[in-house]
Amino acid sequence: MTAVPTADEVNRFWNDGLIARRNRPERAPQRMAPPPPPPPPVPRVAASPSPAGLVLRPRLDALRELVGLSRARLDRRTLAEAGRVLEEAAARHRYALDLTVVALAGATGSGKSTLFNALARAQLSEAGVRRPTTAMPISCAWTDRADGLLDRLGIPARARRQPVRPYDPALSGLVLLDLPDHDSAAAGHREQVDRLLGLVDAVIWVVDPEKYADAVLHERYLRPLAGYAEVTFVVLNQVDRLSEDAADQVLDDLRRLLDEDGIALGEHGEPGAAVLALSGLTGAGVGELREALGLFVARRNAAELRLTADVDGVSARLRSAYVADGRPGLTERARQEFEDRLAEAVGAQAAGLAAERAWRRDAERACGTSWTRLRCWTERGRGQVFRVLGARGPAAGSMDSGSMDSGSVSGSVDSGPLTPSRRRTASRPLVEQAVRALAYEASAGLPGPWAQAVREAAGRGAEGLAEALDEVAAAATTAAATGTRRAGLGLPGGPRTGVGRADGGRTGVWPTGIGRAAPGRSGAGRARGGAAPRPGRPRWWAAIAAGQGALSALQLLGLVWLGGLLAGEFAGPWWVPGALMAGGTLGGPVLAWCGRLAARGPARGHGLETERRLRGAAAGCGRARVLEPVAAELLRYREVRAQFVIAAGEA
Repeated sequence: MTAVPTADEVNRFWNDGLIARRNRPERAPQRMAPPPPPPPPVPRVAASPSPAGLVLRPRLDALRELVGLSRARLDRRTLAEAGRVLEEAAARHRYALDLTVVALAGATGSGKSTLFNALARAQLSEAGVRRPTTAMPISCAWTDRADGLLDRLGIPARARRQPVRPYDPALSGLVLLDLPDHDSAAAGHREQVDRLLGLVDAVIWVVDPEKYADAVLHERYLRPLAGYAEVTFVVLNQVDRLSEDAADQVLDDLRRLLDEDGIALGEHGEPGAAVLALSGLTGAGVGELREALGLFVARRNAAELRLTADVDGVSARLRSAYVADGRPGLTERARQEFEDRLAEAVGAQAAGLAAERAWRRDAERACGTSWTRLRCWTERGRGQVFRVLGARGPAAGSMDSGSMDSGSVSGSVDSGPLTPSRRRTASRPLVEQAVRALAYEASAGLPGPWAQAVREAAGRGAEGLAEALDEVAAAATTAAATGTRRAGLGLPGGPRTGVGRADGGRTGVWPTGIGRAAPGRSGAGRARGGAAPRPGRPRWWAAIAAGQGALSALQLLGLVWLGGLLAGEFAGPWWVPGALMAGGTLGGPVLAWCGRLAARGPARGHGLETERRLRGAAAGCGRARVLEPVAAELLRYREVRAQFVIAAGEA
């Protein structure tokens, strides 16, 4: 049966404070003192960059510029590692650089977790004989500002530990990671190790007397990471299992293997990897490691040292793509040879010689006897008549044109007039040879991608270069003829009959083969293809022509006088008109010979000027189409080469 509660028990059960508060007399409300103002926040002063950071920043900027300039020249696989280093550097700079992330890495059974607990002075990571023991990375942070870094490393919240408080001031700012075994049989452990090794600032490699010479450790990790010696510790754990002499022998052999791997050892104050012997189980040597870690963390530059090693590694692997043998580039000799080949392709020298001969022919005709000039004018008139008749229709080809080739006339009618753009004056094989020789000279000694870019630039410029040289040669021919009635193209060494040969089907070439202005007009008249029109007639031509006219007048006077004597119309000695006729007859050729002698110098000058103009026009075309694109590629290479020197730390 249930006992009935007494009155005291009932009062005790229901006296919950409410009735007492109701029966308690009212009290005046007390005013609570305002809470004290919170202390002003302590301003967080940004850590000044370390000397390593001051050197690292311009190198990262140069590497970023280098990648940007090289995207169009190098494939993505070549630049992928550089891009990854830049991304990791940017990600690491978003967090505090004065914090140092150190990972404990090693093989199965090397005692990483035991050493982790010994450094933390607490049982934070499970250690035992079961393999593998560590299934996920575990962290221990001697700071309260490591959450962002741990999030970046992918450490889950359940695996984040803290050492015993108060923190050891010697390890302030240290974030220690206990990684899974790099040779674990469990799936995913090796991938976790490889991923975190690319993110942490420093690594403590834990080896034991049995596996310190393991080929997997040295070939897969230590040898490729030889450039990270300044952020590397190598500790020989479990020395408690060895005698003192045996431990020294194993430690010496470990140093020898590390030296063969290319890892610089930090001995005698030199930068490099620290090699220590300890026992995480007994604590022997752990204090020495703790002291070395404290000094390493106190420098606050581990992140910069790690990123510097990353930049050094990627620069070494990119060296073959940027560093050339010798001093590549376009020399003045290569440029001159290229211009000489183009001048040869357009026939600049031949055009100059042809212009010189044509100028001398014109001088001979201008300074010749009156009867010679009369014959030339007659032939020119006949040539113009035949050209007009031939242009009216093919039927004109059946006309009897004397020295005219009817097939040439009809051919010219069918094909139409040959414009400067349709005339092929440049030698295609010589143009191709010039471009190939220039591309070879410019790309000699360059790294493969940049040599290919230079050759491609030269190849693009070679497309249409021969046609452009044709047009430039024609433009050089007609440019100086502005202001004349019309400018045409002649044939070098053309016939003197006033009609062109069958080369191109042209008709109506000037009798001299080079052309002159029409009577009563100023200007240069027609000119040979590729030759600049000749300047106006020299004044001494007119003087000699006047002299030839006077001699011809004397010859006619003597002839009329002698005829009058023979007919009895005049009286006097016969030798006077005979002397006049002889003087006029002999004086004309002598005066013409003097004119030919006087024309040699000006004709040579005109030929050289014609060659110079055509050579300059061809060189200008070659510069615009080939030399400038090639020089632009070489300039781009020099820019990226300068950026590579800065990125590689060689500036």
